[in-house]
Amino acid sequence: MTQPPAEPPAEASPVEPAEGFAGDPDGFGRLWTPHRMAYVQGEHKPADAEAGSCPFCRAPGRSDADGLVVRRGEHVFAVLNLFPYNPGHLMVCPYRHVSAYVDLDAAELAEFTAFTRAAVRTLTAASAPAGFNLGMNQGEVAGAGIAAHLHQHVVPRWQGDANFLPVVGRTKAMPELLEDTRARLAAAWVTDATG
Repeated sequence: MTQPPAEPPAEASPVEPAEGFAGDPDGFGRLWTPHRMAYVQGEHKPADAEAGSCPFCRAPGRSDADGLVVRRGEHVFAVLNLFPYNPGHLMVCPYRHVSAYVDLDAAELAEFTAFTRAAVRTLTAASAPAGFNLGMNQGEVAGAGIAAHLHQHVVPRWQGDANFLPVVGRTKAMPELLEDTRARLAAAWVTDATG
């Protein structure tokens, strides 16, 4: 009777055992997201309300890949959110450094609306979300992270996308790199006569 081949020796686990860590264990697993510290500490947020320090003013001056620009128009552009709520989280911004929706001129307003519609259509074609959150936070008190430059959020949503991580761990698992999302959406951008 032949013996089954011997099992290879078990490799050392890449997970560091927690027994030697400081403090008392609490039974919670940890999902470390050190990249979020940049957001918490305000990285890339303008130091003031001037156009020169505004990331939405700087993004169009960079290459599409470096600025995370998905599409450029005459008066507005679509850019990925650097700290997205969900994969594909886009923002539509006017090139002009203006803070209020009511301050857009007629040409900016028309293209702003057309780009928002095109963003929804593009995300639908590229990733089939079940719904969307669209919105603008006007002013810091209303939740605008960058209040000095108007931007419309276009956030794709899927059933169950808000699982326990955001609720319990204040952490969002993102399954795709921003560069990959930008390239995929730029290639899929849906245009019509107005956008």
